[in-house]
Amino acid sequence: MPHDHSPGPDSGHDHAAHDHGPGHAHHHGMPDGADGERRLLIALAITAGFMLVEAAGGWIANSLALLADAGHMLTDAAALALAWLAARMARRPRDARRSYGYGRVQVLAAFANGIVLLAVVVAIVVEAAGRLAAPAPVEGGLMIGIAAAGLAANLVAFRVLQGGDRGNLNLRGAALHVMGDLLGSVGALAAGAVILLTGWTPIDPILSVLVSLLVLRSAWAILRESGHVLVEGTPGGIDEAVLAQAILAEVPAVIDVHHVHAWTLTPDRPLVTLHARLREGADSDQAIGAVTRLLRDRFGVDHATVQAEFEICADAAHAPRH
Repeated sequence: MPHDHSPGPDSGHDHAAHDHGPGHAHHHGMPDGADGERRLLIALAITAGFMLVEAAGGWIANSLALLADAGHMLTDAAALALAWLAARMARRPRDARRSYGYGRVQVLAAFANGIVLLAVVVAIVVEAAGRLAAPAPVEGGLMIGIAAAGLAANLVAFRVLQGGDRGNLNLRGAALHVMGDLLGSVGALAAGAVILLTGWTPIDPILSVLVSLLVLRSAWAILRESGHVLVEGTPGGIDEAVLAQAILAEVPAVIDVHHVHAWTLTPDRPLVTLHARLREGADSDQAIGAVTRLLRDRFGVDHATVQAEFEICADAAHAPRH
């Protein structure tokens, strides 16, 4: 709730308040962080275990689709381990050096996972080009058996991750890695069937490229979203000009809003700071409370810092006016 200040209208004193909403318990990590951590660990065990099986099978069958998927699963195992570590760190309490805690570590992990996925896509496409130029024999029957088992394993891992918090970018990034493995298994299964029925081996690298393009699309989405958070991008659904106009329209005590800044700590935690100049004689605590309630109820911001002013802001000349 707002701090208790009782200024005179001519005091020109600044008043700031942090509002978290009635009954709000301020969490700096995921409320269900333990559940996300457990899901990541299960997916890691499934992915790492089957990766060894698929790599051996791909080597024996001489299948690029299987080897590419095994390589993908290797990077995914590392990515899931990173995501698990990030989820574990995110549950650590805030300290003197990190006043918001460790929640953003998960965003860093998602960004790193996206970069790894891009590298994997490039490697698969390069290898596929070589295979198309010089086709190699492939054991279609063995390829089908291993791909089917891989599909089952990846489906289980994907369902485990999908059952977690849909707003958690770290879990979403991990699920995209597993989805890439799942698509790789589907591609390998289809390629094995074609090779077994027709003997046409170029289908193996062709389907590998198609799967890689699907993974590329998902990887780019994760990179774009996590990058937006890391550069302090404005949260989706919040326009600073619209926010300022809403305050002026609905809080009569406020006559000017400036120095509005909105950013995201994590995708589900938008933050806002602003300066509000009040009418002479206005009650600053009531005005601050009205502003923070508006931010919470209309814009979904449960952590806002509002600085109330009765005189012109010392640096208002440098602030964008709304």
